[in-house]
Amino acid sequence: MNRLHVQDLLSFAQAHPGLVLLDVREPWEVALAPLVLEGVTTTAIPMREVPERYPELPTQQAVVCFCHHGMRSAQVVAFLMQHGLEAVYNLEGGTDAWARQVAPDMPRY
Repeated sequence: MNRLHVQDLLSFAQAHPGLVLLDVREPWEVALAPLVLEGVTTTAIPMREVPERYPELPTQQAVVCFCHHGMRSAQVVAFLMQHGLEAVYNLEGGTDAWARQVAPDMPRY
């Protein structure tokens, strides 16, 4: 599985134009603590909807999946790779690690 450390996300985004952040958390989680990077598209598809909605994702750009701690997104990465997406990455530690290590002003839950 392709993994990406939270401290590497900004440089990874700069190196991969067209990168898509795939937020697989529930809508209430997204509303409480959004992870937004300037110039990067964020798509929110709750994990339970990924099997029917994954064709919405780009196949030519890198996709970084994330959730609260990285467990749900790891499962989504595995699913997407089984369905032919190769440039898909799991954000290790999810939004909790992002808030602790990169963006301390981000709400934690």
